[in-house]
Amino acid sequence: MGANGIKGKNKRPGSNKATGRDYSKEKAYQSSPERKEYRRKLSEEARKKGVMGKRHAAGKDLSHGKDGSLRLEDKSKNRARNGSNGKSTKR
Repeated sequence: MGANGIKGKNKRPGSNKATGRDYSKEKAYQSSPERKEYRRKLSEEARKKGVMGKRHAAGKDLSHGKDGSLRLEDKSKNRARNGSNGKSTKR
């Protein structure tokens, strides 16, 4: 351990030197009431569709459509559609 009690070369708590991400900011964002409500709605939809707890084993995600609908889609296809080159991030 270093002098300040943190392992390794990284001296800033909450950050990752390799990626430059500040995880302390992400924790604050993910624990906000808006994000909790968003995750609650997604879980509710997964329960309605009967895929709660099953979709990850099948390699599926609930993909957002442009019309606001949610549908099952392969993880790789859903996550590859990241908005590059002006493409929509929604199916």
